[in-house]
Amino acid sequence: MGRREDARQRFLRLANARVNKALKAIALVGNLSNRSNYSYSDRDVARILSAVEGAVRNCKWRFDSAGPTKGPDFKLDG
Repeated sequence: MGRREDARQRFLRLANARVNKALKAIALVGNLSNRSNYSYSDRDVARILSAVEGAVRNCKWRFDSAGPTKGPDFKLDG
Protein backbone atom coordinates (compact mmCIF):
# COMPACT_ATOMS: atom_id res chain seq x y z
CA MET A 1 0.00 0.00 0.00
CA GLY A 2 2.97 2.35 0.42
CA ARG A 3 3.43 2.66 -3.34
CA ARG A 4 -0.24 3.56 -3.78
CA GLU A 5 0.12 6.33 -1.22
CA ASP A 6 3.21 7.60 -3.05
CA ALA A 7 1.19 7.77 -6.27
CA ARG A 8 -1.57 9.65 -4.41
CA GLN A 9 0.88 12.13 -2.92
CA ARG A 10 2.49 12.69 -6.34
CA PHE A 11 -0.97 13.23 -7.86
CA LEU A 12 -1.89 15.78 -5.18
CA ARG A 13 1.38 17.67 -5.54
CA LEU A 14 1.20 17.82 -9.32
CA ALA A 15 -2.55 18.51 -9.44
CA ASN A 16 -2.21 21.46 -7.08
CA ALA A 17 0.70 22.94 -9.01
CA ARG A 18 -0.74 22.36 -12.49
CA VAL A 19 -4.29 23.54 -11.73
CA ASN A 20 -2.99 26.71 -10.08
CA LYS A 21 -0.71 27.33 -13.09
CA ALA A 22 -3.65 26.80 -15.48
CA LEU A 23 -5.88 29.17 -13.48
CA LYS A 24 -3.20 31.87 -13.54
CA ALA A 25 -2.72 31.38 -17.29
CA ILE A 26 -6.48 31.71 -17.88
CA ALA A 27 -6.51 34.90 -15.80
CA LEU A 28 -3.70 36.27 -17.98
CA VAL A 29 -5.73 35.47 -21.10
CA GLY A 30 -8.61 37.39 -19.49
CA ASN A 31 -6.32 40.38 -19.09
CA LEU A 32 -6.25 40.61 -22.89
CA SER A 33 -9.83 41.91 -22.72
CA ASN A 34 -8.57 45.41 -21.80
CA ARG A 35 -9.44 47.38 -24.94
CA SER A 36 -7.29 50.33 -23.85
CA ASN A 37 -4.21 48.09 -24.24
CA TYR A 38 -5.22 45.66 -26.99
CA SER A 39 -7.10 45.57 -30.27
CA TYR A 40 -9.06 42.43 -31.11
CA SER A 41 -12.12 41.30 -33.00
CA ASP A 42 -15.14 39.32 -31.87
CA ARG A 43 -13.79 36.49 -34.04
CA ASP A 44 -10.48 36.57 -32.13
CA VAL A 45 -12.36 36.28 -28.84
CA ALA A 46 -14.54 33.43 -30.13
CA ARG A 47 -11.47 31.51 -31.32
CA ILE A 48 -9.64 32.03 -28.02
CA LEU A 49 -12.61 30.92 -25.94
CA SER A 50 -13.27 27.97 -28.23
CA ALA A 51 -9.67 26.82 -27.83
CA VAL A 52 -9.82 27.11 -24.03
CA GLU A 53 -13.20 25.38 -23.83
CA GLY A 54 -11.94 22.62 -26.13
CA ALA A 55 -8.93 22.05 -23.90
CA VAL A 56 -11.23 21.77 -20.87
CA ARG A 57 -13.50 19.30 -22.73
CA ASN A 58 -10.44 17.25 -23.69
CA CYS A 59 -9.25 17.25 -20.07
CA LYS A 60 -12.66 16.05 -18.85
CA TRP A 61 -12.73 13.33 -21.50
CA ARG A 62 -9.27 12.12 -20.46
CA PHE A 63 -10.39 11.73 -16.85
CA ASP A 64 -13.41 9.75 -18.05
CA SER A 65 -11.45 7.49 -20.43
CA ALA A 66 -8.03 6.90 -21.93
CA GLY A 67 -8.12 9.77 -24.40
CA PRO A 68 -5.33 11.46 -26.33
CA THR A 69 -2.57 13.11 -24.35
CA LYS A 70 -2.54 16.46 -26.13
CA GLY A 71 -4.75 18.55 -28.38
CA PRO A 72 -3.62 20.87 -31.15
CA ASP A 73 -1.62 24.00 -30.36
CA PHE A 74 -3.42 27.34 -30.57
CA LYS A 75 -2.35 30.24 -32.75
CA LEU A 76 -4.14 33.39 -33.86
CA ASP A 77 -3.04 34.80 -37.19
CA GLY A 78 -2.60 38.55 -37.39
